Amino acid sequence: MKRALFIDRDGTLVKEPPVDFQLDSLEKLEFVPKVMRNLYFIRRRLDFELVMVSNQDGLGTPSFPEETFWPAHNMMLKTLAGEGIVFDDIRIDPSVPEENSPNRKPRTGMLTDYMTGEYDLERSFVIGDRLTDMELARNLGAKGIWLRPAKGAEEELAAYPVALPSVRIAEDWDKVAELLFAGERRASVRRVTKETDIFVEWDLDGYGKTDISTGLGFFDHMLEQIGKHSGTDLTIRVKGDLGVDEHHTIEDTALALGEALAKALGDKRGIERYGYCLPMDDCLCSVALDFGGRPWLVWDAEFRRERIGDMPTEMFLHFFKSLSDAARMNLNIRAEGANEHHKIEGIFKALARSIKMAIRRDIYKYVLPSTKGTL
Repeated sequence: MKRALFIDRDGTLVKEPPVDFQLDSLEKLEFVPKVMRNLYFIRRRLDFELVMVSNQDGLGTPSFPEETFWPAHNMMLKTLAGEGIVFDDIRIDPSVPEENSPNRKPRTGMLTDYMTGEYDLERSFVIGDRLTDMELARNLGAKGIWLRPAKGAEEELAAYPVALPSVRIAEDWDKVAELLFAGERRASVRRVTKETDIFVEWDLDGYGKTDISTGLGFFDHMLEQIGKHSGTDLTIRVKGDLGVDEHHTIEDTALALGEALAKALGDKRGIERYGYCLPMDDCLCSVALDFGGRPWLVWDAEFRRERIGDMPTEMFLHFFKSLSDAARMNLNIRAEGANEHHKIEGIFKALARSIKMAIRRDIYKYVLPSTKGTL
């Protein structure tokens, strides 16, 4: 079945004029950064049809004469075509909001011929800079890629009066192309034993959002460092036999976390693979990491206290060993300093920064970072 990208125009392909919101002169024509390189990549490497879908309020009326619209619009199309980017279809609705036209986004009247079963809409996308574009995706049964800065986006999405479940946030066209070409890197793991019940969801292409509850306050604080400082979204919910002790909760969380990381990484094409450290006040902590497929841990950190918060310090080594085993990665961890809290927090933050570095993905060099041919 065919797939399509339904792409908004103003604010997504070209910058929307800030005053009257009408691109009615050549002087106002300015492309959104990175759009040409990435649209060319999408056009050349993927099988989507490109469909431009745009509301142009009052086009053809005295408030927006057609003779002021077409020169800039045609120049935009000509410039894109010169870069190898040609749209398969262009749909423009000239109505104003008060008319409640069935053709006006986010309604689907302009696109009914894409809804007859010939197109695989579940694997198609709407790309736009407004939540109404994401609502169009919902109405079509497609996925949405919301082109906007990440800060505040989750809150705005949650406050929107219509539920929009299949939306990814992309800060720029580099991220749009990465999501379309290489896919999402998100995995969930449910691990249930007689001792623990653990759910982990890890989105490697998130923005540092965490939702963590293990029953151990200090452990929660450390795990939050992983999500926050790696720039990934991490959810961990644990019910453990804390009435016995903390051992099973900490060990099994590490195993589930490592399994989710390995699943989310997939075949590891295009990633940096390696990560390296940071100071924290009096401490110097380094974590060198390799997603090479073989687990190994070197641990060079000593703790003089039996517990930090409600977490036994003997479990730190055990946590990282279990994590390394389940994620099939090398970890080389070293820490020095006087403050025990700072020391272990520095290790978790250094781990997070190493993960951030190692999972960075480049779709323009989308090869396996190994001479073996497998990781």
